[in-house]
Amino acid sequence: MLIGYARTSTLEQKAGFDSQRDALEAVGCDRVWEEQRSSVGPREALSEAIGFCREGDVFVVTKLDRLARSVRHLGEIVEELESKSVGLRVIDLGLDTATATGKLMLNVFGSVAQFEREMMLERQLEGIAKAKAERKYKGRKPTAMAKATQVESLLNQGRSKRKIALAVGISERSVYRIANSIC
Repeated sequence: MLIGYARTSTLEQKAGFDSQRDALEAVGCDRVWEEQRSSVGPREALSEAIGFCREGDVFVVTKLDRLARSVRHLGEIVEELESKSVGLRVIDLGLDTATATGKLMLNVFGSVAQFEREMMLERQLEGIAKAKAERKYKGRKPTAMAKATQVESLLNQGRSKRKIALAVGISERSVYRIANSIC
């Protein structure tokens, strides 16, 4: 059985889901798991998809960066799949771990992908440093403080800080910070 997995990082990447799903269905995936998650957060659909795999199945992704965030993470996923006697196929690379060459190429491509990500982050930090030096860098938008009036209203209603944090979608620490700024 071919088990597919598709992931996008943001809600704006809906077209990414569609193209991944189309590619997975085109190669004959019997079942496809999808999720919209950053690669660094917990990924329930990935865990469910791998958990669903049985001996002899093939786990299919469209691109390597949709599966793993680092060579180490890729190794952990491959090890889990191998322990279940499940193969891995990466469509855009034409890669299949059923062969020794496929396993070698997976490690090479995984290393290159991690290198590319680290270079991108390095360039991003350089750009931020340059923007700061030119006084153009504003940082990320303060999301918790934008909800201060909503938090204040809920505090006045007598709700607990923990329940407010859950209701508003910010950390409990942010609720405390807002409460302290009100006083």
